[in-house]
Amino acid sequence: MERLRRKDPEGMRLFYERYAGYLTAVCTRYVPDRASAQDILQDALLQIFNAAARFEYRGEGSLKAWAGRITVNRALKWLKAQGRLRFVEDLPDMPEEEVADVRKVPPAVLQDFIKSLPDGYRTVFNLVVFEQKSHKEIAALLGIKEDSSASQFFRARAALARKINQYLKEHE
Repeated sequence: MERLRRKDPEGMRLFYERYAGYLTAVCTRYVPDRASAQDILQDALLQIFNAAARFEYRGEGSLKAWAGRITVNRALKWLKAQGRLRFVEDLPDMPEEEVADVRKVPPAVLQDFIKSLPDGYRTVFNLVVFEQKSHKEIAALLGIKEDSSASQFFRARAALARKINQYLKEHE
């Protein structure tokens, strides 16, 4: 971290080698298009390197978490700038589908299912599941109502349940 603070190229290289894979995965959670995710990663790395002097060590994992938050914020900013975050405020309720044993679905297939969700559903789902944000926090981040966040999450779960159940039927 001290090398990053001094903008030492070797420190930047070491940071990249250690965290680029994780941060790429964070980007592709929000933006499945690989080329756009790489652009977002590059922007996030520049912001991380420029903000390194402000990083406060708070124990093991704090650097990874800090870099992850910056990357998520860059991805959200990109989605907003592209006009890809559209939320429908008043949607009729849908019955929730029960999911069979999700452990029978390979992780790569689950990731593909999540990536295939509409941008708004996927974004809220990722913020709840991976970033552990509340609907209140998500509403503030995205400029939507808490109810809209909850609705998008509910709909994302329902869509995933349908995809998972269909997959399990086809692979039994």
